[in-house]
Amino acid sequence: MKKLILFIIFFSITSTGFCQLKGRSFEVVDSLQQIQKKKIIVFIHTDWCKFCQRMKQTTFKNQEIIEKLNSDFYFVDFNAEEKRDVRFNNQIFKYKPSGNNVGVHELALQLGTINNQIVYPVLCVLNEKREIILQYNNYLNPKDFKALLEKLSE
Repeated sequence: MKKLILFIIFFSITSTGFCQLKGRSFEVVDSLQQIQKKKIIVFIHTDWCKFCQRMKQTTFKNQEIIEKLNSDFYFVDFNAEEKRDVRFNNQIFKYKPSGNNVGVHELALQLGTINNQIVYPVLCVLNEKREIILQYNNYLNPKDFKALLEKLSE
């Protein structure tokens, strides 16, 4: 009986561990596109954005969404206030300070600007050629995000 209980505990711990969302960097996605072409979903957020944090805690914790993102897409979790230089699509993007400890990354602006402004959170979907095919700047609950992923998979 003890072995059965230990087996169940071990299985439940390892099975949840295997269902983690594989967030990749832009540099890794560039390399992976050489091997297998997939659409890229970029989640652009900030640490201070409550809707961004809510999406991280709800939408991106949903097992169906995690499985779909991991199998059919390359997923990039990108903080718009990232300070390191990022190489993507043969270009280098930099952090642009706009005051004391305030600024935004050029790549966040490039991918997340809609109607001349950036409002967080932003979902940006790139096709296999790294062209923007969708931008959406609002909270997406798990149900709506699943529907979006289904449409993108067609």
